[in-house]
Amino acid sequence: MPKDPFRIRDHVADFDEIVADIVARSAATRATLPMVADVAYGAHQAERLDLFFPPDRGSDDMPVHMFIHGGYWRMFSKSDYSYVADTVTRSGAIAVIIDYALMPAVRMATIVDQVRRAKQWVLENIATHGGNPDRFTISGHSAGAHLATMLFDEAGTPSKVRAALLLGGLYDLKPLQDSFLAAEIGITDQEVAAFSPLTHEFDRDVHVSILVGGEETPPFHLQAEALAARLETQGLAVARTTLAGSNHMSSVRDLGVAGTSEASLLMSVISGIATG
Repeated sequence: MPKDPFRIRDHVADFDEIVADIVARSAATRATLPMVADVAYGAHQAERLDLFFPPDRGSDDMPVHMFIHGGYWRMFSKSDYSYVADTVTRSGAIAVIIDYALMPAVRMATIVDQVRRAKQWVLENIATHGGNPDRFTISGHSAGAHLATMLFDEAGTPSKVRAALLLGGLYDLKPLQDSFLAAEIGITDQEVAAFSPLTHEFDRDVHVSILVGGEETPPFHLQAEALAARLETQGLAVARTTLAGSNHMSSVRDLGVAGTSEASLLMSVISGIATG
């Protein structure tokens, strides 16, 4: 029987080792970077975010970058991904790492609403922490990349997002109905229709970087190509990058590792706004 191309641990031999590494890196980040933890952006217990600051912060005009974690909408938390703030703060930006409720306890509509409200909280409140909401960028990995697209998917409406980095994302939900996820979260036909980015229209002012690991399974490459084509057709500026030697888990780990291609690309998304 062929392996499910969406079941990541079947294709990443050191899956558990990488997860243990990112959790350890995240603990170290929380112990060393200035931060404000568990800020509520809503009433639900999962509607929390962490703010991380450059150690030498002194400006009231810092760029702001929000990261959304993956886990097929049903696992992981913001605390597992604190390490991404290492790269963000090296760029001189405030890092916002968000949580959201997990499927199947909630449905996709709830999660999409939560990440949109997290963004709104940032835009309305980050100035009190020294951030400039006009210098706002976003990123996400896997399901987090999918959710990140929901922050600039209203054509003709300014999203306030200057640039987005989408890593190893899922942009057509239909194939997931025939994957191992059918038994775990049961994506419905209504969710496919409402929340597949490949059917959406987007804010043309957002600069989008679409990244996929060279060692990802075919659906991730195909979906990255399809989203890039759709965005370009709509007039967005798109950069499409295949990360040689990277898989679904090593690529997200390397977002927080200085000197990697992933970290450099994230920094360029942020600093491009900071210096523009």
